[in-house]
Amino acid sequence: MGFYKFLVLSTLALAIYACNQPHSSVFNSAAADTAAAPTLEGKEAIAHMQIDSGLEVQLVAQEPMVVAPVAMSFDPQGRMWVVEMMGYMPDTSGNGENVPDGKVVILQDTNGDGMADKRTVFLDSLVLPRAICLIDSGILVATPPALWYYEIKNDSAGKRTLVDDKYADGGNVEHQPNGLFRAMDNWIYSAKSDRRYRRINGKWVKENTHFRGQWGISQDDAGRLFYNNNSQNLLGDYFLPGMGANNPHQREAAGFDEKIVPDNRVFPIRPTRGVNRGYVKGVLDDSGRLVSFTAACGPHIYRALALPYSYYGNAFVAEPAANLIKRDILTDSGLAVTGREAYEGKEFLASTDERFRPVNITTGPDGALYIADMYRGIIQHKTYLTGYLKQQIATRQLTRPLNCGRIYRIVPKGKKVENQPLLLNRPTKLLDLLHDGNGMRRDMAQQLIIDHQLITLTPALRQMMQDSTQLLGQRHALWALEGLHALRWEDVSLILHSGNQPMQIQAIAAIPSVLSAANIKSALPLIDSLLADKSLVPYAAWLLPAVGKWDKTAAKRMVLQLMKSYMHDRYISAALINNACDQESAMLKELQGINPDTTLVLYKALKNVLESMQSAEEKKRMAALELAYPRGHEIFTTICQTCHGKSGKGIASMAPPLNESNWVNGSKKSLISIVLYGLTGPVTVQGKVYQAPEISGDMPGIGGSGEYSHEDIAQLLSYIRNAWKNNGDKITEAEVKAVRQQYNGRQKPFTAGELQ
Repeated sequence: MGFYKFLVLSTLALAIYACNQPHSSVFNSAAADTAAAPTLEGKEAIAHMQIDSGLEVQLVAQEPMVVAPVAMSFDPQGRMWVVEMMGYMPDTSGNGENVPDGKVVILQDTNGDGMADKRTVFLDSLVLPRAICLIDSGILVATPPALWYYEIKNDSAGKRTLVDDKYADGGNVEHQPNGLFRAMDNWIYSAKSDRRYRRINGKWVKENTHFRGQWGISQDDAGRLFYNNNSQNLLGDYFLPGMGANNPHQREAAGFDEKIVPDNRVFPIRPTRGVNRGYVKGVLDDSGRLVSFTAACGPHIYRALALPYSYYGNAFVAEPAANLIKRDILTDSGLAVTGREAYEGKEFLASTDERFRPVNITTGPDGALYIADMYRGIIQHKTYLTGYLKQQIATRQLTRPLNCGRIYRIVPKGKKVENQPLLLNRPTKLLDLLHDGNGMRRDMAQQLIIDHQLITLTPALRQMMQDSTQLLGQRHALWALEGLHALRWEDVSLILHSGNQPMQIQAIAAIPSVLSAANIKSALPLIDSLLADKSLVPYAAWLLPAVGKWDKTAAKRMVLQLMKSYMHDRYISAALINNACDQESAMLKELQGINPDTTLVLYKALKNVLESMQSAEEKKRMAALELAYPRGHEIFTTICQTCHGKSGKGIASMAPPLNESNWVNGSKKSLISIVLYGLTGPVTVQGKVYQAPEISGDMPGIGGSGEYSHEDIAQLLSYIRNAWKNNGDKITEAEVKAVRQQYNGRQKPFTAGELQ
């Protein structure tokens, strides 16, 4: 045995011993309400899991090989790159959270036994790192607030380039961008973000995109993105991600951020008293088990053949608060994607081990499903931590240890699945991989063709793009050509004339990258024909900004045509508004000239956008408020904005509006009570009832963390009560103190009925 392997195994044995104190080989789920949650060795932890029939869970890595993993990605050699967020919540007060102990590590199985036995630290001394993306000869690393690109030199970090100094600016660790998902269209998208990134000719480009999700992001075989938030099972887009996002005034666009699986029930196999609002009626059932998602994260669309779920489409969603992973079955009905839970009353994977905290899911080169398990007691951030959960953590000794972490692999029972590296010295092999049954390998092959600028493959890619018998390869060939900057209008035109609708949709999404002054005149008749095709017009309508870039007259003609024909259609209306940036009033006037009906879908959508647009006077007012209440502005930006939006208009699937809210402008005492102790739905704002699943069912209070003083809360509420179109009077420190004294010791959030 080599010295290195001896050292690793010896350290592993010591860490397992430390991690297992206190230890119990028998977990009594009936006593889980009060008993300490024992830390288990990796293989013993697997024995506490229930998995779908015909499958088994295998241990890939455990401490000290990996600690507190939150994100993972595979490289062409089949090695796993893992982000370790070791500093997350060292205790219930978050003491030491800013210590630079986070890492990016490379895990490798050198002897082929299926377990990682070599650990290489690529990057250390990071504060709460959260996401990575391998691209070109380097890697993107998100470390709040910045996004950096590091060159890779012999598995060590080389030259560092700042990509975005505000990638994760504002928000807390639970509400900052993450994911860094390199999609089929060659752009890198994030959850909890409205920006996308791309490296073009060695330079980083940043563009606006639709705001998506909270933690984790994935795609299906068509390149559509899927995501979620803490209380929503699965959200996603009907259209390809590059469409739209041209109008910053448009907060919601039909076809994006759609509820794919509306059922948010979960079925843990153990009592889960240790959830943040477990004391609220309806959060737990009579047996003490979580009823609905409260920490949903890491959604992943499975696109491989190793598991018995090879048909379209299976989504997997992690719920660390309930120690489980859910499986959903998706249906592509043409334009819309819908879904349902795969099982009634049970889950794909569930554990009786309270420390099993799955936070991310991905498919490996072998087609197996890989699970990142932080394996720790505390997963709730201090900002929202209730006194109830603090007591649960203390009672069951969940604070320590902090040096654990697991990565598991799910495979067919009794089957050994081996990783196969992607061979760069055989470019033709990469072409073959564009047809591979594993979507992860197809994605990587496309990315390697682009990263290594394999221009010599252009003729073969062009031929593959026309082969209608191989739809998967067709899609990747098109986007590989686009990534090589070798895609031509002639290529796109051929596909658009083919009658192959799945490929026509891809070609429509690629049109903006090939349209130019030189080909706009020849392209217009074909685009007109797309707009006349009822099955393709929902996709083609998003091309209006691209057409307008080269021919404003033609774009205006198309807008008028669509307004007359589709004023009742929510998708076309969204595309029209996307094209109408700063022209919304003129469009509304033109629409009223065509049809004065105020019930039209397009009319209502335009009115919503116009109402949410900030005037110059309002911007000046907001700047003055920031100076008057600096601490209030800081807390709003860090905490409130992440769910209620920068404009106070609320965020779909998360929270209702604050702007012109009867609660914000009404009783001071009620507002103070909500912010200190939280509010559980339903709640009526501006005459509209908001409740789950339209929004998160509960707003957590921030008064229990001890992080915010009376003056902090007073500044925050004074800021909100005068922001945007609100016109409330100032809230004082004494008023906050009085409410805190009146409800001292309260743990439950208020209901609207109580406050009224």
